Amino acid sequence: MRFALMIEPQQGLTYVEQLEIARLAERLGFEALFRSDHYRSFPGPVDMPTTDAWTVLAGIARETKTIRLGTLVSPVTFRHPGSFAKVVATVDEMSGGRVEVGVGAGWNDPEHSQLGLPFPEVAKRADLLEDELQILHGLWEEPDGWSFVGRQVSIVDAGFHSKPVQRPHPPIIIGGEGRPRSLRLAARYADEYNMSSSGPELCAEKFAALDEECRKIGRDPATMRKSVMAGFLVGADEAEFERRVRDLLVVIGEEGTDASAWLDEHRSRWIVGTPDQARAMAARFAATGADRVMLQTMLPRDHAMIELIAQELIGKV
Repeated sequence: MRFALMIEPQQGLTYVEQLEIARLAERLGFEALFRSDHYRSFPGPVDMPTTDAWTVLAGIARETKTIRLGTLVSPVTFRHPGSFAKVVATVDEMSGGRVEVGVGAGWNDPEHSQLGLPFPEVAKRADLLEDELQILHGLWEEPDGWSFVGRQVSIVDAGFHSKPVQRPHPPIIIGGEGRPRSLRLAARYADEYNMSSSGPELCAEKFAALDEECRKIGRDPATMRKSVMAGFLVGADEAEFERRVRDLLVVIGEEGTDASAWLDEHRSRWIVGTPDQARAMAARFAATGADRVMLQTMLPRDHAMIELIAQELIGKV
């Protein structure tokens, strides 16, 4: 099992704080650092500072050496697909070929309306996402003169220079909860499917469905990487774990919530508890067919917890 660290910088993290976390993750042996792509702060206070994901990744790319970098996920509604292809290719060059790009249809209406970004209904967003996936492949892989007519975007006589460092293209990740269209899109266009906020049983079910979608179009399911994004909250012992539960409830604006009830709700899909419990849950995710877990922290300033999870999981599961 491989492990990446996943952060949610819309919680108010500055660029400097994100860079510190990236350097920490690189030192600890995480394979990759992923960050969310949001313009509105949540959970918790809605007025915290936020940063642009790809601008931050460009900066981090120049200040790290080995760790891979990516988003989970970039909404198609934030950036025109042609411009997005150029942004990703640029950051791939800046990183020396360490970029991974997660894409999705977007879901958070307020962060669109607050910036004047269109937010069409979900079927149109999914159509636009399919256009984007075809455009990424076309601009990154096809020769000059490539043209494309999509559902919402068309390209005429493309010229795209320079191509990404990674050939034929940076790894493309589709993230979601295993809805049928996302599985079909992943089978056709993605290198990896990432299950979000799901327990091991649902992951196993959806990964089996993904394999079937691959077979339908003649793709070997073994060529599709599978991963899970799972929240984590761990302590070296019960006392430290309970303290971190209280810390988390404050950060996400649920101070005063019954901690036991919150844990009951999240244990089925998060990696929580002491090191033994964390390893046991990670092993359950590994048994689903996932070969990577993106460990999502909602306490990103707690570097000691990041160090603990790295020590207890990397190389041990």
